[in-house]
Amino acid sequence: MADLLSQVADVDIDANGTFKYILIRVYGPDTTDNSDPPSKLIVRGYQRASYHVDIYEEVQAKQLKQLGLECECEGGGRIKHDRDEKRLLVYGYSQGFGRANHQLAVDLLKVNFPGYEVTWTNDGY
Repeated sequence: MADLLSQVADVDIDANGTFKYILIRVYGPDTTDNSDPPSKLIVRGYQRASYHVDIYEEVQAKQLKQLGLECECEGGGRIKHDRDEKRLLVYGYSQGFGRANHQLAVDLLKVNFPGYEVTWTNDGY
């Protein structure tokens, strides 16, 4: 199962601009010993998404189902990505999924964007 989870990138966001994002927990099939299946958190954010659910449906249908993985959205918000200034700001919430734990999203973004200033706030929509 860990091999399948490792095939899913931790972060996939647009290269610049402000856009909606969601925090998703990806997991495999239930285990037979009543333990929790292995899982990981991922961040996805795209300008093309009019709604947070658009991102979720795209990731679920196009990226995870083909690997036999399941997922659930743990909330959303927005990301302001300034490539020139090397800054990422995570903020706001999703009306449909609620507010993501922005600190968890920031932790993933920091690993994937070394040299960036990555911050978060609960302010804004």
